[in-house]
Amino acid sequence: MRKRRKTQKTNMTRPRKSGAARNRRRLEQRRRLVALGMDEAEVNQLTSREVLTLLKHPKKVEAANS
Repeated sequence: MRKRRKTQKTNMTRPRKSGAARNRRRLEQRRRLVALGMDEAEVNQLTSREVLTLLKHPKKVEAANS
């Protein structure tokens, strides 16, 4: 069976994000929570996983902090 051109061109491994891109994304997510009304000191104590779960429901976060 021959190899198709598409499989020869594509990367077999998925490229990873660099550390700078990851840190930039996490900082933007924390800024979004502060914009929704959460206290900045409270946001800084959250883990990255907790930040993601809070951002899934922004209306609940905004209602809880208003």
